[in-house]
Amino acid sequence: MKKNVFKTLGLSLLIASSALTPVAYAANAKQESENIEVTPMTQTTTQEELAAIYVLSEICPSLIDEDKKFTQGYDRLVKEYLPKESKAVDVLNKRAKAKDFQKFLVEARKDAKAASDEKNRQICEDVRNYK
Repeated sequence: MKKNVFKTLGLSLLIASSALTPVAYAANAKQESENIEVTPMTQTTTQEELAAIYVLSEICPSLIDEDKKFTQGYDRLVKEYLPKESKAVDVLNKRAKAKDFQKFLVEARKDAKAASDEKNRQICEDVRNYK
């Protein structure tokens, strides 16, 4: 079964931005067992996760009013997934142009397109409020 990284990223953002306990997260993870877990606490960030995050920078401006708060939340999110990079957003933007990254972007864009505008809008709002 194909795993929808973008959908799971949204789930993780919702969980990360809420006050759920690890036990509640485990229950949610069990319910979403067809998806892969993507949280910044994992040891290795996958290309799929980075592509899903990058796609947020493409879709969110048309879904919500992109403002300083969104940019700051997006910067924090990217930094959590690329903690060793001093300019994480620049690194992700550069990676998005790399030929070997394109297949991950294509999948992430398909996943984003398959989700409803309301679901994507909620993810964008979560990024705006990401701490």
